[in-house]
Amino acid sequence: MTTPESKVVPWRTSSYSGSNGACVEVARADGAVQVRDTKNRAGGQLTIPGAAWRALLDELA
Repeated sequence: MTTPESKVVPWRTSSYSGSNGACVEVARADGAVQVRDTKNRAGGQLTIPGAAWRALLDELA
């Protein structure tokens, strides 16, 4: 699901990201996490419910 950027949120890029620009950014917004591509910031973002994001991070850990 994509949503338009409706308000300014603090986007974060992992400190593990390389310098080649092939990264994603994440931001918290209204109990969810938004994810976007750093190479196409204007291309929209995915909005992932907070519980689903936590479950993903738990699986990756």
